[in-house]
Formats: sequence, C-alpha cells, structure tokens
Amino acid sequence: MAFSPIAQGEIGAIVTSLEMTSRPALRAMPASDLRLERWNAPTPEKYRTLYRRIGEPWLWFSRLELDDVVLSAIIHDPKVRIWSVLDRRGIEVGILELDFRQASHCEIAFFGLVPELAGQGHGKWLMAMALQAGWAESGVERMWVHTCTLDGPGALAFYIKSGFMPYQRQVETFPDPRLS
Repeated sequence: MAFSPIAQGEIGAIVTSLEMTSRPALRAMPASDLRLERWNAPTPEKYRTLYRRIGEPWLWFSRLELDDVVLSAIIHDPKVRIWSVLDRRGIEVGILELDFRQASHCEIAFFGLVPELAGQGHGKWLMAMALQAGWAESGVERMWVHTCTLDGPGALAFYIKSGFMPYQRQVETFPDPRLS
C-alpha cells in the first residue's frame, strides 16, 4: 500500500467522474415545492453569493478564486446554462449549472441545494430537472459529473442511483481554501 504525502496547508480528495451515455427512461417527476428560474447573466457577486451558501460546507471554492472577468466569461457563455432553485417564497436555495461547451457533452458543472434542504428529496427533483434539460439539448450524447470525498457523504451513491456510471477516480490536492 502506497501513501502520498499532502503538503502542509493542502487538502486531498478522491474525485470520481461519472457519465451517462444515453438518455434515461422516462420516470415520474419527483415531488418538490421548489422551482427553477433561469439566470441568463448573473452578476459575479450574485453568483458567488449563492455558490458560497450552497458549497461552503463542502469547500466549494473554485469559482470564488476567479476574478470577475474570468468568472463572467464562464457564466455568461451562451453554452453554459445556469438556473437558481427557488423556494415558495422566491428565495434562492440551490443552483444547477450545465456546461455544453464541449461538443456533444453536457457537464453538470454545479448541482446543489443549501444544507438546510438536505435529505428532504429535493435533490431527486433537481436531478430530474438536470437530466431533462441536459438531454433536451440537440446533439448531446453524454452527460457527466464529478464528485469528491469532500462532498456530502451520499453524493456518489446519489449520482449512481440517478443513472451515472463511474469511469475514473483521481486524487486531487489543493491549498486549503479556509486558509485564504
């Protein structure tokens, strides 16, 4: 058994990439009182606020490190589609970001709900919406997503249960974002 050292001030995670290479069979839409609202061009500040609310417990940080110009280039790209998830009061409680920039592929770039909604079944609804939107795009032959050991403990099993198949595992190390 080999161990790989992780430098002081860094974190290590195992990243699992999963894919779906054919449209899943139609199923009943899971119940939820949430709704999606398309964000056509969110400001970087608004995007980062929701991103932080959802991802802070899981150390989402990649988009927080980008300057406004670089972040805007991604989130305003016409091949990147972003939705906020709204509760009954219209409060943003989740995000769905699909990236179609690679021909015939749809990456679920970001998928999440605020921690208070965990375990209530809303993730099943959001995944159904993600699959519907991803496969509705003309020419999509593959949807994919990745998760890591820093995500919620049920994330990998959730993606597999949703129909994704693991195809790659990698070890990722990076500076601990809590230190900066």
